[in-house]
Amino acid sequence: MASLMENLIEVLDKESREYESLLELSMRKTPVIITGNLEELAKITEEEQIVVGKITHLDRKREELFADIANVINKDVKTLMLADLISMLEPRPAEQQKLAKVHDRLKAAVHEVERVNGQNRTLIQNALEMVEFEMNVLQSMKTAPETANYDRGAYNTGSQMGVDAGGFDARQ
Repeated sequence: MASLMENLIEVLDKESREYESLLELSMRKTPVIITGNLEELAKITEEEQIVVGKITHLDRKREELFADIANVINKDVKTLMLADLISMLEPRPAEQQKLAKVHDRLKAAVHEVERVNGQNRTLIQNALEMVEFEMNVLQSMKTAPETANYDRGAYNTGSQMGVDAGGFDARQ
């Protein structure tokens, strides 16, 4: 049981470090989203995928260790929580303290990643809404009503209000 606990603490520690790496990447992503630097955003996303792969691997390891510990202490793995395990370790305060510390660190890192990712999600949604708005403005300009302009032969020229024949000018 002691080696299982040590392994669990070690895995949780590694997992919290990976979440802290993910947090750093998410925080680096925020100004990149604001500036719209798609190339840098793609690089950060690739790095995030690598970290998420490591977290997934560690998560599977943690679940296996948790199942083994639940089996040893004769508890249902579905109802056993890490907080329960911490309170069960009262007779061994050194392990209890290590487990509680790593649990708090992991919990804080996960919470912070969720917060920053929520902020990034909102920024991306706002950027998409702005692009959609601009697309709608451009489309509505092309479907603006025709003017009543006539040429010398008394024919309607069919020009539209607010639309240049040249189209979009990128220099503006």
